[in-house]
Amino acid sequence: MTITKTKRTGSVIFSEYKSGESIKKALSLKRDDILFEMRTSKLKGRGGAGFPTATKWMLAAASISKEKFVICNADEGEPGTFKDRVLLLEYPELVMDGMVVAGYTIGAEKGIIYLRGEYEYMIQSLEDYLENMRRENLLGNNILQTGFNFDVSIRMGSGAYVCGEETALIESLEGQRGEARNKPPYPVNTGFLGRPTIVNNVETLCAVSHIVVKGGEWFKTYGTDKSTGSKLFSISGDCKYPGVYELPWGTSINELLDKVGASHTKAVQVGGASGICLSKNEFDRKLSFEDVPTGGSIMIFNETRDMIKILKNYMEFFVEESCGQCTPCRIGNKKLLEGVKMIEEGTITYSYLKSLRELGHTMQVASKCGLGQSSPNSFISITEKFKDEIFRYGNGGNNGK
Repeated sequence: MTITKTKRTGSVIFSEYKSGESIKKALSLKRDDILFEMRTSKLKGRGGAGFPTATKWMLAAASISKEKFVICNADEGEPGTFKDRVLLLEYPELVMDGMVVAGYTIGAEKGIIYLRGEYEYMIQSLEDYLENMRRENLLGNNILQTGFNFDVSIRMGSGAYVCGEETALIESLEGQRGEARNKPPYPVNTGFLGRPTIVNNVETLCAVSHIVVKGGEWFKTYGTDKSTGSKLFSISGDCKYPGVYELPWGTSINELLDKVGASHTKAVQVGGASGICLSKNEFDRKLSFEDVPTGGSIMIFNETRDMIKILKNYMEFFVEESCGQCTPCRIGNKKLLEGVKMIEEGTITYSYLKSLRELGHTMQVASKCGLGQSSPNSFISITEKFKDEIFRYGNGGNNGK
């Protein structure tokens, strides 16, 4: 894989930064000043949900409690996503400094990195970096002689996809089975161990470090009005130059395909298995919260790929990863997978395919957490946009109305 550390216009995360820079700046400011800069920046969560970071921090800061927590969500379980891995290995200073700034801002003294189970090999390098921060008085007690205490520990994930959702992640941290909680209450009020907690993605915390040093107005010079800043994309599939790319929000699919050397592209899966699949006539759409939002996964498929087989792979994944807590997700994903198998067998009818799409729409609104709400996305988008693929299998749906 190629790690593209661009210094060109549009670069935010990969721009120059010195370890401890944002911590030193933050500790010289009032907490309200930092919250103001975060609000000015219009930074939204980079994990996929896109919740305004300033709002989350303000709510946690306003919560009254002797103990608060900052959690870095490094679970990164979405298929096709590997940007957070790169940040943790190559840019730990941005992640760790962002956590310290977050702790100072909301009044927390403890931070936790919830690390994906498959990333166990990173533990030693991350622990070494944290220890180095402690030696430099950027972590631990009385940071930079300001009286502020904050330390970070690392906890391993349980290997479940659903733990990427913040409340399921917290359940896992507490030693419970990873299942999404009912909301409200929200983590900013009642999170880890019942205390006010903010959960931020790795990339979000990296952006925080830059915003504190350079300001919210600077951050807004990149991207669009509603999608400020840049975004890291994990690009894989049928292209010459796969890897991690930083591009400003508002970049079109066509522009992205050109940068990575993709040709004869049939489809682009945006947002991983839980995202949406775009066909050729949609490649002028923009990667942004107001058009095509994504947590960062971009999978490219050329004309040789069978979209039904790809869809089957996605649905098998979701059947396996569903926690089974709510009926729409537990049963719905199995029904959608059965539908894909019927397409392969040439036994599906148009009317039943339509019913399955309606089931998918129901799952999007009735499922308890993001897994069930997003798992039908691929089924709906692929069966609607690549209808010609269905005809390759038996009667292809012609055997019924």
